[in-house]
Amino acid sequence: MNGGYRVKSGLMLGVNSHSIREENDFYATNPIALKLFLSKFGSKLNKNVWECACGQGHLSKELAREGYNVYSSDLIDRGFGDTKNFLQSTKSFKGDILTNPPFKLAEQFIEKGMELIPNGNHLILFLKIQFLEGQRRYKLFKKFPPKYVYVHSSRQQCSKDADFEHLNATTQFYAWYVWEKGYKGDTIIRWLI
Repeated sequence: MNGGYRVKSGLMLGVNSHSIREENDFYATNPIALKLFLSKFGSKLNKNVWECACGQGHLSKELAREGYNVYSSDLIDRGFGDTKNFLQSTKSFKGDILTNPPFKLAEQFIEKGMELIPNGNHLILFLKIQFLEGQRRYKLFKKFPPKYVYVHSSRQQCSKDADFEHLNATTQFYAWYVWEKGYKGDTIIRWLI
């Protein structure tokens, strides 16, 4: 019984059932998830993109392949991008911010991202669909309503240490949350197939 619980817990986190949660919440996003998103939203994305939790560069490299000017940074030096604490940034960014933030810091990333971009620009975060839940987040969504939520109709993978080959299953559902600074309307849900 206890062993079954560990397997389910591992699947829910998107990690191997015998591993422990990564200390800094580094779970790389499979670039396929970004390709699907760009196929629907790419024409609206600013040519200048800051990937501010770049990890090993999986999303940054995909953005660069698609022709975007990408600035990459991360709190931890993982061999890619600048070492920088996004949450302590004070300089505005004249482009869009796109990342898969540490889930435990997602709300802080929203506050900081919306502070750093000009009106009309986008903050785009790859988060679990469950991020929509919660009274505290409801208050945040009232302050900053997402313009779009692009929901993946197929399960996407985030993997500890970017080990996508050994991640066979996940129970997590992900979406791209798109904030447009200055937007005050209702949130539009779209699906990625």
